[in-house]
Amino acid sequence: MTYENIRDNPTIRTYIKQADETLAVLGYTEHSFAHVTSVAEMAGYILEKLGYSQRMVELAKIAGFLHDIGNLVNRVEHSQSGAIMAFRMLDQMGFPPEEIALITSAIGNHDEGTGVPVSPLAAALILADKSDVRRSRVRNIDPASYDIHDRVNYSVTKAELKIDDEKENIRLRLRIDTNLGSVMDYFEIFIERMILCRKAAEKLGLRFRLIINEQSLL
Repeated sequence: MTYENIRDNPTIRTYIKQADETLAVLGYTEHSFAHVTSVAEMAGYILEKLGYSQRMVELAKIAGFLHDIGNLVNRVEHSQSGAIMAFRMLDQMGFPPEEIALITSAIGNHDEGTGVPVSPLAAALILADKSDVRRSRVRNIDPASYDIHDRVNYSVTKAELKIDDEKENIRLRLRIDTNLGSVMDYFEIFIERMILCRKAAEKLGLRFRLIINEQSLL
């Protein structure tokens, strides 16, 4: 089974679509196909860049695509419920137990509230997920009613996560329009995520660097 099999599976796509619609009602930013595809591709890039096997890269992509499926149940503890959902689906699809274990433990540990980078796959998922900050994730069409999450996401005009050629640092480089949101706003809502990113980078033998408007902050 491949990432493409998971990505194109109609049942999985239904769950992701409904999960995102639930979050829309609750006022959250976009968590639909744009987000999960971005996370899948970035998680795969991280492990591929670091020389992991092609199968491990494939598993990272699968975990990335499935990681937010638990929002179908509830936003609270969505990483744990998502891991249980993924376990059931992957088991029914005939994935071997060792691959199911890697994917579900990564999904269950991707959220900053309870997550820990328990494996390289989990670390790659964390970094990929937390770096997806962009204005196209904002659903609210009225800037006057933006909350801080809308304001921060909309203020980010460019986000780039890259591992350097020496494979020593992983850099999240952001460009923020400070007329729309401040650097302090970013830290107010994302500091826990950045701390988790630092731990995830360390799990991969890297140093995490956060650069905002060409200023190195972490």
